[in-house]
Amino acid sequence: MHVDGQCHCGALRFEAEVDAEQVKICHCTDCQILSGTAFRTVAPASEDRFRMLAGTPKIYLKTAESGRPREQAFCRDCGTQIYATSVGPAPRLINIRVGTLRQRAELTPKHQIWCRSSAPWLTQIASLPADDRQ
Repeated sequence: MHVDGQCHCGALRFEAEVDAEQVKICHCTDCQILSGTAFRTVAPASEDRFRMLAGTPKIYLKTAESGRPREQAFCRDCGTQIYATSVGPAPRLINIRVGTLRQRAELTPKHQIWCRSSAPWLTQIASLPADDRQ
């Protein structure tokens, strides 16, 4: 599926071909901390199917639980996280942050990972009172 997206301030813009069947929710504690919320949703794209259209992301190297380094790409101006990927030579998988994509409503997660770290209250969200606006 062809997608395009940008950071919050628009300094970074990109496009990619993602595998919509591989969209997943990650509940790992790193994703919770880095996103500032309970989980993160990602859409994978092979590195050769991802292209920056404007700007150059800042890269933060973080060490995963496996001990391997991971590149975390984000906007140096607004802080929006764009993707994460492994360090090293191609081929690499670019895990795009679904919230940055214009087509985010069309990318339904198909799998969840790191569920041992998930917030215990997530199963209760559907029963909470809901308003269309604040």
